[in-house]
Amino acid sequence: MNLLLITSDQHLATCLGHEGHPQVLTPNLDRLAGQGVRFRHAYTQSPICTPSRTSIFSGQYCHNHGFYGLSGPAPEHLPSFLSHFKQHGYRTAGIGNLHAPNNPRNWLEHHVDFFGECFNSVDGRQYQSPFYDKIRQLGLLEKEDFYFSEALESQLYLEGMPSELPFELSQEGWCVEQAVRFMDARGDQPFCMEVSLERPHQPWRPAQQFWDMYPEDLALPPTIYQDPSGRPPHFRAAYEAFHNHPWVLEPKDFEGGARRLWRAYLACITHTDHAVGLLLDHLDRAGLAKDTLVIYTADHGAYSGTHGILEKAPGICSEAVCRVPMIWRVPGVSAAGAVNRQLVELVDIAPTIASLCGLPPMETVDGRDIGPLLRGGDKPEREVAVTEHPWSKALRWKQWRFVHYQREMFNGQDIGELYDIDDDPNETRNLYHDPAHQTVVLECRRLLLEWLIRTTRVRNLWPPVVSVDFGRAPDTHWDYATAADGKEANTAGAALRCQRGQLNYL
Repeated sequence: MNLLLITSDQHLATCLGHEGHPQVLTPNLDRLAGQGVRFRHAYTQSPICTPSRTSIFSGQYCHNHGFYGLSGPAPEHLPSFLSHFKQHGYRTAGIGNLHAPNNPRNWLEHHVDFFGECFNSVDGRQYQSPFYDKIRQLGLLEKEDFYFSEALESQLYLEGMPSELPFELSQEGWCVEQAVRFMDARGDQPFCMEVSLERPHQPWRPAQQFWDMYPEDLALPPTIYQDPSGRPPHFRAAYEAFHNHPWVLEPKDFEGGARRLWRAYLACITHTDHAVGLLLDHLDRAGLAKDTLVIYTADHGAYSGTHGILEKAPGICSEAVCRVPMIWRVPGVSAAGAVNRQLVELVDIAPTIASLCGLPPMETVDGRDIGPLLRGGDKPEREVAVTEHPWSKALRWKQWRFVHYQREMFNGQDIGELYDIDDDPNETRNLYHDPAHQTVVLECRRLLLEWLIRTTRVRNLWPPVVSVDFGRAPDTHWDYATAADGKEANTAGAALRCQRGQLNYL
């Protein structure tokens, strides 16, 4: 079976037609959802691009692969699902804004047969890539959306406006072109390809055809004036900054600027949706659809005006940032139009695709094989889902969203968040200090601590322990296997695994 993973950047999970959003236009993603399984409770490992994508590719949690910020040194010995598929006979490709660790070279470059990074920011070589070579040759560099907004007109970076370039000359258009070319040149080998679409990440500059699909008087998000008084200090500061943002274009009042941004954000989603549709159409025309596993997801969510916030700098406060869209179409496995409400995470992609494609499991992953859920099962694969920052962690458990902040972040103050998402989906009532909910707060802390201990990979253990029962039943023992020098058993870092009472060192 072939694999096509499509990843967008900063897609708010509620902004999909099949999610019931009243404004956004996503006919192709709605088509994909109608042909496969969509997960209503899928969560990112990080609200930042590079750590999230490192988790997607490696299947590891952030506290194990170690990335929390943008770019960084390439983890040369860490496998990705691309390298795993390549090792087992697949032709592999990474296309678009991969945003992987990139010093001294992009981590994924030697994991693929075709490397099509759009930005190529290795060693500061931003805007040096085949995509930008094409734009330069056409004499359009200063009109290219990301170059224009970031390098030439930084004051317009956070404005909403239509692009001066057609879809075909956007990054998404280039990605589709390269992906089609790769599929057509596949030969007899199955392919494994990740296509990373930059939009709807800012700058919010959709192609004109998608901008024109939304009215100038588009209604603002209903939460744009939501009272932030119950939120942490950094959230309140971001709220004030957005509501006092110095807009450049006319009208310069808050609602005028916010409406342009919201219109452009939704249009960027439609721009992205169009790229997805072109890829799905090519699979159909080439006779590949029946043999290709297709996944659509995003590296994290966004605010873009929801909750009265411009950007996701407040981090992991909200479902808006932590929850991501996730749609799987697996020929012969997934039922058409199915909706699953169990907790899943982005780290689950790597182990699941390896299993579905009949490959050996990746020893270095932390995620779960969610194949049973794709086949129609409804047994929970995990109790909690966690999104990480170095000093803060967000936990989703049952109907609860709990956010832990280290006290050092707020001068020793006990700051936290707790919301009943079922009863309060817009997170208007922070129950963290409510006396009636202290039992829930304590249980969430316990679950978060146990999750962190249980999932942390052990790098070495010396002296090695052969068998320890820790008071458990006589027939249950925990084994710690190390190399002769006491270090981990493989170069990617060893792990402790507990299944059916057995704790295995991988």
